[in-house]
Amino acid sequence: MRIPLRWAGLSVIAILIAISIGLLVWEPIAAERGTPPESDRVYQAEIIRSEYGVPHIYGETDADVSYGVAIAHAQDDFDTLQDVLAMARGRYGAIAGQDGAAVDYAYHLLDARGTAQRQFTSLPEDTQALFNAYASGLNQFADENPGEVKLRNLFPVNGEDVAAGFALRQPFFFGLDKVIGPLVSGEERNPEPGPPLAALPVHMGEAGNFAGSNAFAIAPEKSGDGVTRLVSNSHQPLRGGVAWYEMTVQSEEGWHFTGANFPGSPYPFLGHNEHLGWTNTVNRPDMIDVYQLVMDDAGEKYRLDGEWLPLETRTVWLGVKFGPFTLPVPQTVYRSAHGPVIKNDEGYFAVRYGGIDNLDNLDAYYRLNKASDLDEFRSILARMDIPSTNFIYADEAGNIGYFYNAAIPDRMEGPDWRGVLPGDRGDLIWGGPVDFGEIPQLVNPESGWLFNANNTPFSAAGEGSDLDPADFSPVLGIEIRSTNRARRAAQLLSEPGPIDRARLEAIKYDTGYNREGYVAMMLDGVAALDLSDDPGLARAQALLGQWDLSADNVGDADALALLMIRPFMGADYNNGDIPDFREELERSANHLMEHFGRLDVPMSDLLRLRQGEVDLPLDGGSDTLRASTLWDIDDDGRLSLRHGDSFIQFVEWEAGERVRSQSIQPFGAATTRPDSPHYTDQMQLYVDHELKPVRFWREDVLENAASRQVVSNRQR
Repeated sequence: MRIPLRWAGLSVIAILIAISIGLLVWEPIAAERGTPPESDRVYQAEIIRSEYGVPHIYGETDADVSYGVAIAHAQDDFDTLQDVLAMARGRYGAIAGQDGAAVDYAYHLLDARGTAQRQFTSLPEDTQALFNAYASGLNQFADENPGEVKLRNLFPVNGEDVAAGFALRQPFFFGLDKVIGPLVSGEERNPEPGPPLAALPVHMGEAGNFAGSNAFAIAPEKSGDGVTRLVSNSHQPLRGGVAWYEMTVQSEEGWHFTGANFPGSPYPFLGHNEHLGWTNTVNRPDMIDVYQLVMDDAGEKYRLDGEWLPLETRTVWLGVKFGPFTLPVPQTVYRSAHGPVIKNDEGYFAVRYGGIDNLDNLDAYYRLNKASDLDEFRSILARMDIPSTNFIYADEAGNIGYFYNAAIPDRMEGPDWRGVLPGDRGDLIWGGPVDFGEIPQLVNPESGWLFNANNTPFSAAGEGSDLDPADFSPVLGIEIRSTNRARRAAQLLSEPGPIDRARLEAIKYDTGYNREGYVAMMLDGVAALDLSDDPGLARAQALLGQWDLSADNVGDADALALLMIRPFMGADYNNGDIPDFREELERSANHLMEHFGRLDVPMSDLLRLRQGEVDLPLDGGSDTLRASTLWDIDDDGRLSLRHGDSFIQFVEWEAGERVRSQSIQPFGAATTRPDSPHYTDQMQLYVDHELKPVRFWREDVLENAASRQVVSNRQR
């Protein structure tokens, strides 16, 4: 029987239509529908927004406040919150395509869901309640705003879902992607400890790619006016899943804190309460070990201490968005007693990292929010539940402190832990972190000041006060490298005299470079080039040779130097290859000539802070204390800042006075709401090096309130 061609054509069309429909709907159908928190608890919170739209969330209980945090944040940036929740459920590829699928692969590889399932219910009940309340607020906002939901079956979520997001993201802040990326591609691992290279998308934590942050604490005897000061100067992406969101929280259960969190958290990660405060900077200890497994011929078992054990193997399906379709892509993930396993052409490699299978940091951050003095604060850090990041601390009693917080694996002496370890030795599978007393920490140094700028902990308080690296085991893998920011900070803080508020502000906003390290190497390398064959490039060489070592928008060479510095800074920070001097000079000069027609273009014309219709000039550079670290190159050739100075906060404790603080963010409280008056209302202050008041005390909030709202799930 012959089928007429027209019917055959219709059959093909029908099949294609069926396939298209299937690709459109398979991912949300295949995805396991979430479940809301089991509790039918009623929550109520009051959200008062300041004149800058910063939410101040009040509730009878901490859980009420957490519920309100979710509502307030969703009002300002529900788009990003959904991205974070999609990552926490292994469905980000259905939103962000191939980049999102890479995150989903990491989600399955690290067993983020399994970690949350094993660990969440073992957390203290009040911590679980906090996360479930937060999930309830997100669910309510999604129900009340269905038109904003961008992925079917993403909601409802529960506390375990939120916890899975923590399990996924926390190891990327100390460089796990720098290890996973080369293993997946079969490249050789760099044995030197370093920050993430963003082998996975920046949504995972551009705390990694050119990681940054500055932190300062000044004791009252050094401040000149008896005031204890703490400066938080985090360098994060200005948008996205690891961009700061500012808030103040207060409950009748004693929780009163102001600071900032990342999307997907029910509490701030840094800031201050009445009694004490802290800020964080990324540190770079050796937190990750790689083992090569000895496999049987079938590739199904690995040898450990003379026994053959089955390699855990799972096939997972990643939803990858291509245009209107979401395509199912299978991936196999492996796991051994060591941890996640990656297979490449060279074999099977297991990865083990500090904080693996531990989610007690969810509780630790909550307890830090409510700590009342140095002893309590230090006892929480001593649990070693927060995997990494330096803590710079100050309090109302005038104490200042630096804690090189890191859950560094408790390794035995002898093996080469920076190389690839034999996977068949069980004695190399460490069980937990070193004791808290083994990591660098410094309280109330004689100098009266402390800082960190992503540098070695052995430069923190100045000559005569710094820790001695000889006192710490090399097995800890503590970094000994510096940054330009650290050199500048140490130099400026070490100058004689009190460090008062004005001097501290000048240090924080410093735009200078020291002619040391990669800066000197770059300038000397360019100066040594023979450019007699290219007069145009020789002019660029001469201009760079006249640079005044500042990114302050004053010198004629500032724009050229800004373009030149970043690749050399990145290579130094990430232990990479030195860029070619001529190629980088040519690239930078060509960019300026193509888009501006001149080499000596004012840097303020090149570097911009852009959001919506607002377009402002910027100062600062890559690795200056006034940080303008990463940018996007727009069609007009200008550099639109996307990573650098983000949340900045100055905190002050004066004897006999209540704590006071000021802060600023690059854009505003409502970063993805163009119709909001708080979409861009902090930009001019940010550009002008100014701060806005933090309304920490309720009476101050009420006097300056832009809006008040009571939210509840009572009638739901």
